[in-house]
Amino acid sequence: MKLHNGTLYWPTTNSIELIVKSPKQPKKQYDAIVIGGGISGCLTAFRLLKQGLSVAIIDQRHFGHGSTAANTGLLQYSNDIMLSELIQQIGEKEAIRFYQLCFEALDDIEKIVNELPHEVDFQRRPSIYFASNQSDAVKLRTEYEALYMNHFPCEFWDESTLSFYMPFKKPAALVTLRDAEINPLKFITSLLNYLQDHGVDLFEETVVTDTSYENQLVQLKTTTHLFQARDVVYTIGYEKKHNAKKDDATFKRSYVMVTKPIQSSTHWHEKAMIWETKRPYLYLRTTAEGAIMVGGLDEKLSEATVDKKMIENYAQKLLKETQSLFPHLELEVDCCYASTFAESKDQLPFIGPHPTKPHHYYVLGYGGNGTVYSALGSKMISDLIAGSENYDAHIVSPQRKVETDSLPFFSIA
Repeated sequence: MKLHNGTLYWPTTNSIELIVKSPKQPKKQYDAIVIGGGISGCLTAFRLLKQGLSVAIIDQRHFGHGSTAANTGLLQYSNDIMLSELIQQIGEKEAIRFYQLCFEALDDIEKIVNELPHEVDFQRRPSIYFASNQSDAVKLRTEYEALYMNHFPCEFWDESTLSFYMPFKKPAALVTLRDAEINPLKFITSLLNYLQDHGVDLFEETVVTDTSYENQLVQLKTTTHLFQARDVVYTIGYEKKHNAKKDDATFKRSYVMVTKPIQSSTHWHEKAMIWETKRPYLYLRTTAEGAIMVGGLDEKLSEATVDKKMIENYAQKLLKETQSLFPHLELEVDCCYASTFAESKDQLPFIGPHPTKPHHYYVLGYGGNGTVYSALGSKMISDLIAGSENYDAHIVSPQRKVETDSLPFFSIA
């Protein structure tokens, strides 16, 4: 499955070299094998390594060539489903706890970044979530009260306050503090270097063809070797094979446009990340190189289009929307691409053990906050594999239920 098409931005910024030194033969047995070498896989391998386990990562592509290369690198504790909405969906206690997990995940990512040997452009930023229309201003006020009452750092801006800090007028905005941005490709390239240097075996261009459970070990048949492990973790992002069936998740495609570097970000409050209440939503961030990265215009089609002209047309639409927010800037498209992503029906990730296959686990960060979900998911999975109690795992369990559905969400072949 082709996860993206067009001209990607992050590869043009990544000067970190990764030389994969795969052993000629895998170990006779690993404690854990991670399938998928993107952000979810690397974070999971990092956690398992810290548990003292022997770990291998298998990727069907070259590392960094999957969804991570198209990831826009926004890290937020707020989610596509607002806290006030999530409270109605799963109850106050668990909704607040899920938001706390997302907030804690940002700190966890920063701690990991500080252990890495390279700069990965991690920067704390506020996020400005503006009301696309007047009625949404009321929703944002309700959300602000839910966040503030539960001690999440945030502010509520009315129209005049927003226009003071930014060059556009909108009815209101919710500002969340202590969010962050990152260069996702630099992040995993540096992380893979760290993992390899600390004993994690890396195998790229290795496709898993069959799995079984024999003699208390997971047997993985691949196009290159036979692997054995006590546990296996699928961190396969938006790959449909071995993933949730269509009733569990919606696969879509989105578009991203990156401008040429701008001369000044004056009147852009603290280079905040920006998004809006309408759906599908527009979102924006600046980059370390001085460009503006803009995403949106989601479509209910799972395959990233290969039509170059279509991608360029969507880029011009994104450019036009960006120019309407920042009329004082001279903007020009530099890169543009289409990419595949997925959302679960309840807007939460799928993290946990397979319901019937022993020692098979999943970290699937479906939704607009996938990197944060990957961070909290890797922590949960490492606890479960180590035999430690994780009191939050049920919130994102693949077998969870919601009021509108009496059957488990998740189903894996």
